[in-house]
Amino acid sequence: MSWTILVTGGAGFIGSNFVRYLLREYPDYRVINLDKLTYSGNLNNLKDVARDPRYEFVQGDITEESVVLPLVQRSDAVVNFAAESHVDRSIADPGVFLRTNVEGPRVLLEASRESGVKRFVQISTDEVYGEVMTGSSRETDRLAPRSPYSASKAGGELLVQSYHVTFGVPTLITRGSNTIGPYQYPEKVVPLFITNALDDRPLPIYGPGTAVRDYIHVVDHCRGIDQVLHHGIEGEVYNIGADNSVNTVDLASAIVDYLGKPRALLQHVQDRPGHDQRYSVDSGKLRKLGWSLCYTFKDALEETIRWYRDNREWWEPIKKGEYARWYDEHYKIHETPHES
Repeated sequence: MSWTILVTGGAGFIGSNFVRYLLREYPDYRVINLDKLTYSGNLNNLKDVARDPRYEFVQGDITEESVVLPLVQRSDAVVNFAAESHVDRSIADPGVFLRTNVEGPRVLLEASRESGVKRFVQISTDEVYGEVMTGSSRETDRLAPRSPYSASKAGGELLVQSYHVTFGVPTLITRGSNTIGPYQYPEKVVPLFITNALDDRPLPIYGPGTAVRDYIHVVDHCRGIDQVLHHGIEGEVYNIGADNSVNTVDLASAIVDYLGKPRALLQHVQDRPGHDQRYSVDSGKLRKLGWSLCYTFKDALEETIRWYRDNREWWEPIKKGEYARWYDEHYKIHETPHES
């Protein structure tokens, strides 16, 4: 089998790792990467495959039908990573999230419907379940998003499901937990904490730091998406999680301890509005397809820390300019740390 896969948002964190994964695991596949190259899209994420004859990059917006349709027509499958994805930014400007995360999938779905693709995979998030204080969310649980970001992702999901039921588009949806690994834009908590610690800057912890997340290595996440793409049942949803529960203080402590930095760098800041205290997903349905984890949380975090420690040339330029302005406006913290 030789497929051409259209990966949207393939210059972002998980998308770029998935592009690299496909090219490594499927020598007969071709990959088209469509990315708008917004602030978090970075072609440096894919420098190592840029000259691979099986890889093609197209700069464009998934909401532009004239860009999307010709690419979908050349593809056997679509995997949609393209999204605005940061909760804090969605609180500041919800409108852009609705455009990319709802209108974008509509355009892709229409093109897929017209072109007769074999598979359409929508990459979503565990945040669509909302706050889960006990137990773990299953795919049949109701959606209860609590931020503009998660609400826009839930809206996109519902649209995807409607195109399967109404038009027979062969859709699948994945809901991944917090993903870590190389090439993640440093506004997200793990690379933010790591890079701040490396520079001896405070690690800003929301509120008391008791919010719990499930952290999965990006390779395990990509392997899960691959399993769904090739073996998932059309019309179904699959959780992708690592079954760990780590709060923010413990996460930050593990990072500074590994780097030999003082815990005095942990600094509490004003909590995020509507901050969900816990996410947890049950990945049993995906495991039944044959998927399993390669990384423990400890291994995933330590490998991630080492990557950022060894690749300053990737993240140092990012943390200047727009990022620096956003960071200073958002956290409003002093550079002199104190005991948390």
